[in-house]
Amino acid sequence: MATTNDLKNGIVLNIDGQLWTVTSFQHVKPGKGGAFVRTTLKNVLSGKVVDKTFNAGIKVETANVDRSEMTYLYNDGVDYVFMDPHTYDQVSVSPETVGDSAGYMLENSTVTLARHEGEPLYVELPASVELTIAHTDPGVQGDRSTGGNKPAELETGATVQVPLFIESGEKIRVDPRDGRYLGRVK
Repeated sequence: MATTNDLKNGIVLNIDGQLWTVTSFQHVKPGKGGAFVRTTLKNVLSGKVVDKTFNAGIKVETANVDRSEMTYLYNDGVDYVFMDPHTYDQVSVSPETVGDSAGYMLENSTVTLARHEGEPLYVELPASVELTIAHTDPGVQGDRSTGGNKPAELETGATVQVPLFIESGEKIRVDPRDGRYLGRVK
């Protein structure tokens, strides 16, 4: 248990049996009436975002979420298999839990696996990942001046929008949170 004064970004709350991460918070002390804390919460499992207001000083139930560095090994056809690099324990995680991150994970890449009471909650990737373009159509000579984008399929199977000058076989940096092209890797 914690009070609303202890709230900070990233803390996980257990509200009505569901886990919510605090993405932003603001302590408000109006000129009239009692103080309160305005928060934006994101559901850990569904990703739903809601605004919730708590009276100042009330107790809120926190959830113990363990985040650990894991190595992605392979997809066994059903689940994704991760390994703890220190203990060599392997954990199978369902595709629903991995979500969109699957399109940006290469075998032997390091990810963060969040668990609550031993149950995997979500997989978190670094802020940028380096992947090779498996296929993209060549840019047309006249299109280069417009600065447009074209679709490119990555080695993992995900598709991202890249500038027209990017070619198949090039290594690029991508933001796995939104699939945005960040630049070429030299």
